[in-house]
Amino acid sequence: MGHPRLPSTETAVAAVREVARAYNLEMTVTDDIGADQTSRRTSASAFAVLDTDGSLPHEAFIELGGAPAVTVQVFPEDDAKITVDGVEFDDVPRDSVPAFLRSVYGGIAYVKGKFFPPGQWLVVPLPGDETYKELVPRTMLSPWLARNFRS
Repeated sequence: MGHPRLPSTETAVAAVREVARAYNLEMTVTDDIGADQTSRRTSASAFAVLDTDGSLPHEAFIELGGAPAVTVQVFPEDDAKITVDGVEFDDVPRDSVPAFLRSVYGGIAYVKGKFFPPGQWLVVPLPGDETYKELVPRTMLSPWLARNFRS
């Protein structure tokens, strides 16, 4: 299933703002604009504000209040890093960020334990066939993660 297209960092922030409003969450946003400010720019030379193609990259860091603790770092390269109670999901497509957050705050995301390979995994299913899984270190099992454990 396709997600609505989010062509820029600003549209992704607006979509996350709608999710926060729907779940009554506080939200803070920090914007970094310019190649000299963004964290993952490799196409610009040192101390340059613009990329070599003349574009002005825009990156945003979003913190959502409530349980679980969630941060979203939206990159200019059409992807994001979402952290849920200390569990990092790298390279989530920017278009999938709102659906990812709805899954987490809507009670669809869960923790699953496995005997082999041993460990606990945070599983975030999205509409369609898209699912994200990341290993949860045993020492990081927060109350929210423990509450959402399924065997």
